[in-house]
Amino acid sequence: MGVINTTPDSFSDGGTLYQGDRLNLDLALDRARAMVAAGAAIVDIGGESTRPGATPVSAAEEARRVLPLVEAVAAELDVIISVDTSQPTLMTESARLGAGLINDVRALGREGALQAAAATGLPVCLMHMRGDPATMQRAPTYEHVLEDVEAFLRQRIEVCAAAGIGRERLLLDPGFGFGKSVQHNLQLLRDLPRLADLGLPLLVGLSRKSLIGKLIGREVDDRLPASLALAVLAVERGAAILRTHDVAATADAVAMWTALAELGEA
Repeated sequence: MGVINTTPDSFSDGGTLYQGDRLNLDLALDRARAMVAAGAAIVDIGGESTRPGATPVSAAEEARRVLPLVEAVAAELDVIISVDTSQPTLMTESARLGAGLINDVRALGREGALQAAAATGLPVCLMHMRGDPATMQRAPTYEHVLEDVEAFLRQRIEVCAAAGIGRERLLLDPGFGFGKSVQHNLQLLRDLPRLADLGLPLLVGLSRKSLIGKLIGREVDDRLPASLALAVLAVERGAAILRTHDVAATADAVAMWTALAELGEA
């Protein structure tokens, strides 16, 4: 899953697709083309930054940033379009324009989101987050992080089932970096097979995360080697989808793991 941030303030590549205060649609579409050529099966388009301390944007502004690119990618590229949103209206409109997946960091917790997602008929990724982007990294605490994340995801699965979103439409994301300390993130990665045992595809996003900077002191633009190591470790522990800013390099790293895994099965 390649990440396309149509925001001016995302932690990794915020603003790189902008000219002045407007998204450059041609540049964004070029990025989507490059990601598909590099091996992305999914492109994840988001119009609201969810970095720690991020300021919320209005539903109208988020739609203005996201919908033109969803429509353009759907018209040209043979790729699944994921829309990274918690806004019910954006879920509905994105589905109408050709989106194939809803990726919600709030796990359909915003008012109206559950009903909107159910009505689209699309698959949904439910993510765990403690708090909200503005406050989530202010000394997050857990008694047992794995148990808390697992209990939350189980509860959201049940809520979705009651709303008509069956297990066959669900993916799970443990929410690395969303209301978790370095140790919490490492514990979740170590114990990822426990979450895989829930029987639903796991989506993992560790690309360029602050976890890397805190552990080894790398700035965002120097986190690729560590991101690749984390990607392979996640796949080894059961991740089905990797959300990444660096599609080509991540695809190569996973290809090496796959070659070895297939040798073991022969």
